[in-house]
Amino acid sequence: MAQPLKDILVLDFSTLLPGPMATLMLSEAGAEVVKFERPGTGEDARHTDPMIDGESIGFAVLNQGKRSVALDLKAENAVNILRPLLEKADVLVEQFRPGVMGRLGLGYEAVRAINPGIVYCSITGYGQTGPKATAAGHDLNYVGDAGVLSLSRGPEAHPTMPFGLIADIGGGTYPAVVNILLALIARQKTGKGAHLDIAMAEGAFAFAYWAHAEGVIAGQDIENGGGRLTGGLARYRLYSAADGRQIAVGALEEKFWQAFCDVIDQPADLRDDWSDPEGCSAEVARRLGSQPSTHWEPLLVAADCCCSVVKTPAEAATDPHFSARGVFDRKLDISGKSVPALPLPIAPEFRVSKDVAGRAASLGEDNLHYGAEPRDSE
Repeated sequence: MAQPLKDILVLDFSTLLPGPMATLMLSEAGAEVVKFERPGTGEDARHTDPMIDGESIGFAVLNQGKRSVALDLKAENAVNILRPLLEKADVLVEQFRPGVMGRLGLGYEAVRAINPGIVYCSITGYGQTGPKATAAGHDLNYVGDAGVLSLSRGPEAHPTMPFGLIADIGGGTYPAVVNILLALIARQKTGKGAHLDIAMAEGAFAFAYWAHAEGVIAGQDIENGGGRLTGGLARYRLYSAADGRQIAVGALEEKFWQAFCDVIDQPADLRDDWSDPEGCSAEVARRLGSQPSTHWEPLLVAADCCCSVVKTPAEAATDPHFSARGVFDRKLDISGKSVPALPLPIAPEFRVSKDVAGRAASLGEDNLHYGAEPRDSE
């Protein structure tokens, strides 16, 4: 099947995570992505550990398959150099604070004057307007402001950090990709582009939809770790086995809960975790803690009760299920070494062949191709 974004040109002015992952997904679906970076040093992610022979693994994972142009956006002739690309681009992605692109002569109105059909996507923490529009922040701040962090932050004395970058990816990357694709479809009908205002803090709200229902609409107080999905029930918690491995108990439905209780031989009078969640969970913890995870894993698999042993990233990468589905089959070339590429939620039929190893372009590798100044090393 032909790649759906073939012939789509994306200009990428973003850095670090949200924007680069969004343009990576577009690239995987066939778009031509041109990444713009500072001359000399490139974006900061190029210099982050871990590395393979001086090449950042994290940068390569997020930027493979893209073109690299080193260009000083503050230079007087920067807009003139970019003009031929701006005239034919379909999408522009930027991740500066509001107003920065405008000061560079590359704000939405200026770009739209050159190309009325451009889909211009701005990704920021708090959006293009509002009291916090220009405030600095990172994922931890955004999920904190969205109320998501308060739901399950661990003991007061030892707060638990979020396991994933919910606002960056869930509130930034995914909304950007979805809305870019929607805007491209709309452009087919109207011929007009759009300015997409993606605010990562706002995108985080959807990850706690139940908290919106309970805390915002119903006005109920939600205790830290007290929700049915954050540890308030014994049937949806993490427990430690005797070997220190964690058991993820996700037996929400009654049939799964009873099946799990049968596996651990939970007493009948301690199975009602709705009326006595702490007494019930204490007994579950005691029983699971009496045996190593190797004892429980085959029993839980056989019971098919939504309970499993928590795996490390390395274990997950070699899991027979993911191996059977080819999740880690795609390869990435980093300084001549073949490593697994980042699994992405793009259907295999829309992507390039898994036999083609991706790579991240060196800084300014494509300057001459796009009519920019020669790269610094030349």
